[in-house]
Amino acid sequence: MKKIGVLTSGGDAPGMNAAIRAVARAGYHYGVKVYGIERGYQGLLDEQILGIDQRSVSNVLQRGGTMLRSARCLAFKQPEVRAKAVKILKKHGIEGLIVIGGDGSFMGAKLLSELGVPTVGIPGTIDNDLAYTDYTLGFDTACNTILDAINKVRDTMDSHERVNIMEVMGRDCGDLALHAGLAGGAQAIVVPEQPMTPKQVLAKIMEGKASGKRSSIVVLSEGAGKAESLAKEIASMEPALDVRSTVLGHIQRGGAPSMLDRRLGTLFGEHAVKLLTQGIGNRIVGIKDNKIFDVDIVEGLSIKRHFDKEMYDIANMMAK
Repeated sequence: MKKIGVLTSGGDAPGMNAAIRAVARAGYHYGVKVYGIERGYQGLLDEQILGIDQRSVSNVLQRGGTMLRSARCLAFKQPEVRAKAVKILKKHGIEGLIVIGGDGSFMGAKLLSELGVPTVGIPGTIDNDLAYTDYTLGFDTACNTILDAINKVRDTMDSHERVNIMEVMGRDCGDLALHAGLAGGAQAIVVPEQPMTPKQVLAKIMEGKASGKRSSIVVLSEGAGKAESLAKEIASMEPALDVRSTVLGHIQRGGAPSMLDRRLGTLFGEHAVKLLTQGIGNRIVGIKDNKIFDVDIVEGLSIKRHFDKEMYDIANMMAK
C-alpha cells in the first residue's frame, strides 16, 4: 500500500491532531504517502483532499480540535453515495483509509471496507462510550476540563454557601460525570446508568449539609437530565437552599490535549498506519490494560458497555 487517507468525523476531541500527526509521520517512516481529507466523509465526497507529510503536521501536537476539521454526513448512509466515495478514493490512488471518530464514523468505515477499501478506525470521542477500549481519545482532557470547572465553581459556591448543579456531556454514557465527579469530590453524581430522582439528589445534598458542608457540587450527565430543571426542582422542595446551575457545553471539547491524549493519539495513529501497510483493514484500534490492540469493527462495536458500579459506589462513599 503506497497511498492512504486520514479523516476526522463527528464531534471533535482533544488528541485528534496528535493522531493525524502520527499518521503523517508513521506514513513517512513506512514509505507511505498520506492524504488528509478535510471535513470528514462530506469532504471526501467534495474531494477536499490534500497531501500531508511530516513537516505539514509540525506544531499541531498541542492543539485541540482537528486540523482537518470535521463534519457530519447523513448522506453517507446511502449506498450510491458510498459508491461515489470509493470512486473518488480510487481516482486519487488512495488504497486505505484511517477514520478518527466515534461509533457512527466507524460504521461508515465498515461500509467502505465492505466495498473493498481497507479502513482502520481510531476512537476519537470525549464520551468514552466505546466499550471495546478502556479509553477513547479526548476523554482524559475533557475530564480535566470538567475538573477545572468544578474547582473554580466550588470556590464561589463555598463563599456563598450555595449548591451548584453542573451539567456535563456524555450522551447516554455517564463516564465523564463519574470520573470527573469522583476526582472533584462531588456530593452527588447523576448518570443515566444509575438514575436518581430530584428527591434523592436533595437527600444527598442535605446529608452533606448535616455533616457540616457549606456547599455542594452535583455533577449531572446530560443523558440523565438538565441542570436548570433539576436546580429548580430541588429549590422548590427546599427553599432554604440557594441552588444554581452550570452547563459546561462545548468547552469540554476544546483545549490543549493532556499528556495521556497526546500519547494515545500518537500510539493509535502509528498502529493504524502499520495495519494498513500490512494490507489489514476493517479494524478499530484501542487500548486495553495499557496495551494498544486492534479488533474487527463489527466485533468491537457489538461489545456491550458496563458501567463501573464499583467506582460509583466509592464516589458515594467519599461524599459522606
